[in-house]
Amino acid sequence: MIQRILLALAAFGTSALALAADPGEIVETRTKAVLTSIVEQRADYKADPAKLTAFVKSQLDGVMDRTYSAQLVLGRHAKSASQQQITAFADALTDSLLRRYATALIDIDPGVDVKILSQTPLRNGELMRVASQIVRKGGAPVPVDYMFRPGKDGGDWKVFDVIIEGVSYVQTYRTQFDEQLRSQSLDQVIAKLESGEIQAGEAQ
Repeated sequence: MIQRILLALAAFGTSALALAADPGEIVETRTKAVLTSIVEQRADYKADPAKLTAFVKSQLDGVMDRTYSAQLVLGRHAKSASQQQITAFADALTDSLLRRYATALIDIDPGVDVKILSQTPLRNGELMRVASQIVRKGGAPVPVDYMFRPGKDGGDWKVFDVIIEGVSYVQTYRTQFDEQLRSQSLDQVIAKLESGEIQAGEAQ
């Protein structure tokens, strides 16, 4: 499940594209471009895993509203957290995912593609839900929905949640970290994420 989350996030990330297109076009265009890049550079990534990690991070940084996602993951714990703590948690959460799953991208099937099914505005257009499928040669299509919202000051659309096979990225991590934060401070959880003692998406 977590590997699919990272694949879905990384698949349509952008580092230089101006997101003037609507969310559905962003998902389709970036998925095709990035999957092709991973397949073409597979040998380089196997020889230099750090290069793959850097590539995945560049994709996530450009398209994800990481701070807002972190606030949602923290849930009630975000109310007492400083902005500095939320930012540190967002960075540590992302880095933890990259440490665990970047190498899984090396084995992406060259035949993987994306199909956009629908694009639905929510809250009077304040949010957008893009329904898609990751189409694979060796198995049934994987349903993936992306939740978008405009960036700061109404800027480019950013992803704040990914729903794979009906399971929300935000809800998955909220459950995990709520359990952690019942017995530890936020600073302790951040430090353990940074060190690798706590792994995002892994029961402790």
